[in-house]
Amino acid sequence: MSQVATNSKLEAQYPPKPQEAHTHASTDRAEIMGGQVSRTDFEWVYTDEPHATRRREIMTKYPQVKKLMGHDPNLKYWVFTMVAVQLTIAYMLKDASWPLILLTAYIIGGTINHIMLVAWHEICHNLAFGHARPRANKALGIFGNVIIGFPASISFKKYHLEHHKFQAQEGFDPDLPTVFEGQFFCNSLGKALWVFLLPAFYSLRPLVVRPKPITDYEVINLVLVGIADALIVYFMSYKSLFYLAIGTLLGLGLHPMASHFIAEHYMFIKGHETYSYYGPMNAFTFNLGYHMEHHDFPNIPGCNLPKLKEIAKEYYDPLPSHSSWPKVIWDFITDPAIGPYCRMKRRSNRARDNGSCDDDPDKDM
Repeated sequence: MSQVATNSKLEAQYPPKPQEAHTHASTDRAEIMGGQVSRTDFEWVYTDEPHATRRREIMTKYPQVKKLMGHDPNLKYWVFTMVAVQLTIAYMLKDASWPLILLTAYIIGGTINHIMLVAWHEICHNLAFGHARPRANKALGIFGNVIIGFPASISFKKYHLEHHKFQAQEGFDPDLPTVFEGQFFCNSLGKALWVFLLPAFYSLRPLVVRPKPITDYEVINLVLVGIADALIVYFMSYKSLFYLAIGTLLGLGLHPMASHFIAEHYMFIKGHETYSYYGPMNAFTFNLGYHMEHHDFPNIPGCNLPKLKEIAKEYYDPLPSHSSWPKVIWDFITDPAIGPYCRMKRRSNRARDNGSCDDDPDKDM
C-alpha cells in the first residue's frame, strides 16, 4: 500500500517521479540503502502557505465550524494521569538494573513522555483551559514538565507559535532544518543519525536560527523543574531521574511516536507542504495526525478535528495523507529522494502575517 494516499486528480497534477514523490519509486530499498540524497537544496516557493486561504473559505462556507473552537476539558486529566504513572514507574525503577531502565525508558517512558509533549502542543495553543485562562495553560504545561527531566514547556510554546505564524519562512520558522542538516545528513546512515538526534536539533535549532530573550515564565519553568528533579533524586534515586530524562530523549528520536515530526511537513509529494494522518496512533496523540486541519484551525482542539474534517470533507479528502506514521521513518532513512532538504521554504517576509495563530506567547506576562 502506498505510504502517501493520493487521488487521481493529484496524480494528474503531480506526475510521479522518483525525485518528487518517493512513494511511487520502484527502486528496491535494499539497493538504495546508503544512497546519497538527491536533493541539494530546499524546495523554494514564492507563494503564501495554503492554510489561511483554506481557512477563510471553510469559515465562509461552514460558519458552524466556530462552534468547534474552544478547549478540551479532558486534557488536564490526561496530563495528571501521565505524571502519576511516570512518577510511579520512576519510583519502581529506583534500584533497577541499567538494562531494565533503558528498555523501560524506550518502550514505556519514551511513549508516555512523547504523549506529554503532544499535550504541550495542545496547551501552547491554550486548548487546555481556553484563551481566557493563559496562565492556567502555562501552569499545566509546567506541571507536565515534571516528568520530562528538562525545562522546556514554556520555550516550546514560544517557538512553536512562530512555526504557525511564519510557516516555512527562512529565518523565522524554527521547524525548518538548517543548511548544515541538509548537507551533512545526506545518506541513509546520516539520516538515521539525524532522526536519533532530533531531540537535540529541535531543542537547539531555535536558539541558533532565531534566538529570543528569556522570559520570566521560562525562568519559573527552569526553577520549578530543577526543584522537581532534585526531589526525585532525593526521594527516589538518580536512576529514577535518568529513567525520565532518557525516556524523553529516546521518545523524541528514533521512536515510532516521533515519526510525526517528519510526516507533518516533509515534502513527500511535490507541491504539498503539510500532510495529515488518520490512523490509530491519533488515539494516543490528541489527533495530532489531523495536521492539515490543525494548521488550518489551530484554535480547534484535537478532540474536535475529526468533526472539522467531516464537515469540510471536500477540502480534506482530496489531499495527500500518510497511511502509516512509523513507515515514514523507514522511508525517510532509506529513500534517497527524501532528506532534511525535502522541505518547502520561503524567503522571510516578516510583514506577511497570515493570522494563522492568534495567541501571543507572552501577552499575559
